[in-house]
Amino acid sequence: MTDTLADRLFRCPLTRRDVLWLLSASTASLAVPTALGGCATDPVTRQTTLVGLSEEEEVAIDRREGPHQFSADWGAVQDPRLNAYLTQVGGGMATRSHRPRMPYSFRAVNANYVNAYTFPGGSVAATRGILLELRDESELAGLLGHEIGHVNARHAAEQAGRGLLANLLIAGATIATAAAGYSDVAGLVQLGGTIGSSTLLAKYSRDDEREADALGMEYMTRAQYSPAGMVGLMDMLQRQAKEKPNLLATMFATHPMSDERYGTARSQAEGQYRLARAFPVYRERYMDLTAPLRRLQPAIALEQKAEEAMARKDLARAEEHLATALRMAPDDYPGNLLMAKCLMAQKRQAQAVPYLERAKAIYPGEGQAIHLSGIARLTLRQPAAAYQEFDEYERRLPGNPNTVFLKGIAQEGMQNRTGAAREYQRYLQAVGQGDQAKYAAQRLKTWGYLK
Repeated sequence: MTDTLADRLFRCPLTRRDVLWLLSASTASLAVPTALGGCATDPVTRQTTLVGLSEEEEVAIDRREGPHQFSADWGAVQDPRLNAYLTQVGGGMATRSHRPRMPYSFRAVNANYVNAYTFPGGSVAATRGILLELRDESELAGLLGHEIGHVNARHAAEQAGRGLLANLLIAGATIATAAAGYSDVAGLVQLGGTIGSSTLLAKYSRDDEREADALGMEYMTRAQYSPAGMVGLMDMLQRQAKEKPNLLATMFATHPMSDERYGTARSQAEGQYRLARAFPVYRERYMDLTAPLRRLQPAIALEQKAEEAMARKDLARAEEHLATALRMAPDDYPGNLLMAKCLMAQKRQAQAVPYLERAKAIYPGEGQAIHLSGIARLTLRQPAAAYQEFDEYERRLPGNPNTVFLKGIAQEGMQNRTGAAREYQRYLQAVGQGDQAKYAAQRLKTWGYLK
């Protein structure tokens, strides 16, 4: 008789392939909306354009997908002042934009890679990686203004109208960094050569980027920020692309960069917006409100090196970097999770558990530590404990079919066929294809629930 995944998990030694398959089910897989919104008036150009999303659908995507992406980026930073600061800067421009009534929200997220992104309804995030590279508030305004520009130009909705929305969401068992840099499980682990995990986000065209740049410059100067901030932002991105290209891989995949964008920003700052150059850049205020984050910079730099090492499959080197980082910042949530992932990728789940427990204590409201703890408990053949973790995660962050699949695996390990069948049926209602779907369907057929 052929062993099932549950058999191998709870009765036999696990192969690395089995461990990576479980790790692959750690981020959200969500359905792509199929309804087309039709023609609409572009709020910026006032011209008629084909869009694939209504305004209500844009907002619905935010509410459904945004929490999963923010959690994949380790959640919002645990610094209320910093998040309030981003809300103040971003909100001051959003109210002066072409769509001031959209439900904008702004936060810093714990990811170490360099990026900022928005969902089409106005949920904006900037990683702590990029905030550490900015020099003043005007550069932050340029960054957030650019993202607000994407919302106002309805770029995601227009992409849907052109049949390009497939890039907006992921489906099936895909993952960004959950397998700690491994990509040898065909069809399941898809790293795409990046460190970041923003695979849920739209891939903008160069024309979209030009328009968002122009709108960002317009909005930041309306809010009385010096346009030098946009120029400084572009200069930083170009410099970082040469010095640390891996950290910007995700940003440049979703936000194409070019010398032309930098040149255009300079020309506009010196021409159309030359009088606004007298507006302040607020360097001192930016330095003050990002000071707690900047105190973590040495540890974050080591975590960035660790993530690069994991992408190269050099797990020993990654572990060394993370151990040093955690000596500097023992209560850093991402550092503890990265160490747990690094150990789990080496099949050292028992050693990973204390880091996961520490991470849960550091950030009780965030879901990634809970979900990874469930995976660790599965691989340690503790199905009841794993099920409790996955059930808690689903209560906190519903909408991830992979969690449902893993709950089914845990129920199998508990010899609860009825419970496992219920979870596999739920999974198949959400995900109709892929190896996990095949596995769930095969188990339901074997047990007589499907013909």
